[in-house]
Amino acid sequence: MTAYPKEIKFISSWRKYQQRVLDHLDDYIANRHLHIIAPPGSGKTVLGLEVAIRLNKPTLILAPTIAIRNQWIQRFCNLFLQVEVIPDWISKDIRNPKFMTVVTFQGLHAACNNLRVQEEEIDEEDDEEETIKSSNPNLDNIVNGLKSQNINTIVVDEAHHLKNEWWQTLTKVKEKLDPIIVGLTATPPYDVTPAEWLRYIEFNGPVDAEISVPELVIEGDLCPHQDYVHFTFPTAEENQNIIRFRENIEQLFHQIKLDKTIITAIENHPIWVHPTENLEWIYTNLSCYSACLIFLNANNREIHELHIEVIGDEKLKIPQLNYHWMEKLLDFYLYQEKEHFKPFEEHRRQLENKLRHCGAMEKRQINFANNKRITNFLTSSVSKLNGISSIVDFEFKHLAHNLRMVILSDYIRKEFYINTSENQLGLTKMGVIPIFEKLRRENATNKKIGVLTGSIVIIPKTACNAFEAKAVKQGITKISLSPVPFDHDYIIIEQTEQVKNDLIHLVTEIFEEGEIEVLIGTKSLLGEGWDAPAINSLILASFVGSFVSSNQMRGRAIRTQNGNTDKTGNIWHLVTIDPTAKTGGDDFDLLKRRFKSFVGVSFKQEPGIENGVNRLNLPENISQVAEAEKKNIEMFAYAADRENLKQRWKSALEVGVNLVEEIKIPFQEEREYQEVKAMYLNKTIANLLATLGSGLAGFGLQSLEFLLRGGRHLKSAHDLYILLGIIGTIGMLIFGRLTCKTLTLYIKYRDISKDIHQIGQALLSALVKAGVIQTDTSQIYVQSEIDQYGAVFCHLEGGTTFEKSTFINALQEVIAPIDNPRYVIIRKNKFMLFVKQKDYHAVPELIGRNKNLAEHFKHQWELGVGACDLIFTRSIEGRKLILQSRIKSLAAQFQSKVEHVNKWR
Repeated sequence: MTAYPKEIKFISSWRKYQQRVLDHLDDYIANRHLHIIAPPGSGKTVLGLEVAIRLNKPTLILAPTIAIRNQWIQRFCNLFLQVEVIPDWISKDIRNPKFMTVVTFQGLHAACNNLRVQEEEIDEEDDEEETIKSSNPNLDNIVNGLKSQNINTIVVDEAHHLKNEWWQTLTKVKEKLDPIIVGLTATPPYDVTPAEWLRYIEFNGPVDAEISVPELVIEGDLCPHQDYVHFTFPTAEENQNIIRFRENIEQLFHQIKLDKTIITAIENHPIWVHPTENLEWIYTNLSCYSACLIFLNANNREIHELHIEVIGDEKLKIPQLNYHWMEKLLDFYLYQEKEHFKPFEEHRRQLENKLRHCGAMEKRQINFANNKRITNFLTSSVSKLNGISSIVDFEFKHLAHNLRMVILSDYIRKEFYINTSENQLGLTKMGVIPIFEKLRRENATNKKIGVLTGSIVIIPKTACNAFEAKAVKQGITKISLSPVPFDHDYIIIEQTEQVKNDLIHLVTEIFEEGEIEVLIGTKSLLGEGWDAPAINSLILASFVGSFVSSNQMRGRAIRTQNGNTDKTGNIWHLVTIDPTAKTGGDDFDLLKRRFKSFVGVSFKQEPGIENGVNRLNLPENISQVAEAEKKNIEMFAYAADRENLKQRWKSALEVGVNLVEEIKIPFQEEREYQEVKAMYLNKTIANLLATLGSGLAGFGLQSLEFLLRGGRHLKSAHDLYILLGIIGTIGMLIFGRLTCKTLTLYIKYRDISKDIHQIGQALLSALVKAGVIQTDTSQIYVQSEIDQYGAVFCHLEGGTTFEKSTFINALQEVIAPIDNPRYVIIRKNKFMLFVKQKDYHAVPELIGRNKNLAEHFKHQWELGVGACDLIFTRSIEGRKLILQSRIKSLAAQFQSKVEHVNKWR
């Protein structure tokens, strides 16, 4: 077989944006790459299949999970081939490829390493943890198999979430086959490092087309929808476990802090004894060196002047020893230093065991603050069961029998389903059956509740007739139905492999028709590749999963439904707050990270469309029970008014034309921005004039009196000048401090909001010179603004998606705290003689790799921003400068607040 069957045809019509991509396909693939960004619900799968058919060559399709792999095959058979049986020229086995081969990334990687591993979903939030590390010993055999089928097209679905080792395998396969790459993604990795972004772009090619959520709402392919957060607090037992754990960690921290063996080991290390002889090592391992200084300083060891010389700042205040620095120190002591700590081998082994036993270490990762045990207490807290119950009751109260709710969880928890006449088991874990039990036991309003998983299916007794009628219609007669032992109002359906897929289809149909109003299932079965357009409310009770799967799950509820033009979707996220953490804890942090890939309408006074959790206006002090409960009430009020949701989308869509990726620098003051703005700007001159006026009024009268009394002693004009000089000097001493303070405040406020535009201009010029941005300069410009909350926004207007993202990533490097760049810009600001500032900015990696480009950037900086120096950091002086800037920023507990946002403009 050398080509797709001629009779293959998509059974439906193409949407406008799909047709736009297909119309320009020849132009896009001129560089042998097609790179499309589009959210769940946009029809990426069918678009990718149509592209493969039009390229008409043997095809390899790579998907992130088994569920999505199966979806590709199902969509192809249903919507193109119109067959129920998978043709023999489609393979799921990479070791036995056919004309079309559909596998997971993990399956490809395992095969190339001659390993047979279970292809599981990517369930780690941090995808940098590598499961299989090897040198691809079986790569050539796999590639030869693909070559024997003449594979010439590779379709990659959501490739950006791959682990590093998987990337390497995929890149090697691409190099050996030289195929056309069709890259499809819902969430491009805008928040990764420049190196990772380049890797992603090199594989997929520059972005050819981006389809945004607002566009899909305008087109009518997605309905108006909103994300809501429901906050709970740990149960008393969970809270006690968290408190006990934190106390144990704190106790361990103080024990290690005073550990005489570690103190001795560090004091005898060459970097402490002879720092000036180990400069190269110190400046290459700044974190280790800093941690040693901070640790010994905390133990009242005098910091020798040799170390002050190494740091290069006599006034530097050594930061306090905290969890962060203790983690760095222990990593150095236990793992990084191989030679000088050998005499302490037994102590290190015992310390390692102690850290593991206390839960402060996992897989050689030391973590005191953000600990996995506490994370598990929060993410799987059974308090969320109460939250789910509240949400279900609320939604049913407002939608009644029109409710079509899906609740997705990670685990089934079969142990909570028992074969007895009563089920009064305590619900101590989160999962499908505990959620079912919670809702069943408290079902005062007779909601129709069902369960759909790979091994347990439960439907309400009232849905039996409809279910059996549909089964007969499908020609299915061998399905066993029996009452749930502890509640005869529910029926459990026995599953067999023969009817498994039919069963999912039948239950989905009766759910869509309203025979089931609340359907509880696993995210692995219903979260990806499962469609039920009737869903109007979704609860994500899942705490395991990557950005891919959370975005896919959310996509279940935001699709439009034929014949239901009024549909809106409410998506509920559950968060358990850690009352011992000021920022809300790990569960809340996980939600914030996930929200970076969710675009929706904001709760702000003027409706806008953007990504990130900030659009929900969540308070900073959410760890307080009263604030969390107040926010829950507010969320319910918003969720109740679905008409208002439609209106907010309508208003927000009218103010923009496309989704813009930009950088956001939030206002850093603790006081409200408008208050500070009024003081710094509106009142700066007024305060200055008032100061001078009061000075003239008060001090002037005294001066006049002094002059009159002293005038009789004046013998010449020279004596008069001396007297006036004395008066002027006294005046400056009295009022100069107030004037200087006012100007200092003004300068402090002015910096970032005034300079960001000029920094962006200098950066744009350097990127153009570097050849990274190739669009004509007359077609692109830097756009910046400050909003009413004091946040500064900046983005590149014009140019390609790739150029805009490259600009934003580079700008973030400039503004964020310095890490380890090749070149640093030292900015020096002066205002008269009152204010002098010295700020450090990294030269972005794309520019810093070339000295001429770095000097061009410096020249542009001087033209637009102001005086600066360019320092090469691979010298001793340069390393010293990086050490200074990093210790200073950490001493001030400065954390980068710069973030990427997508806004509809």
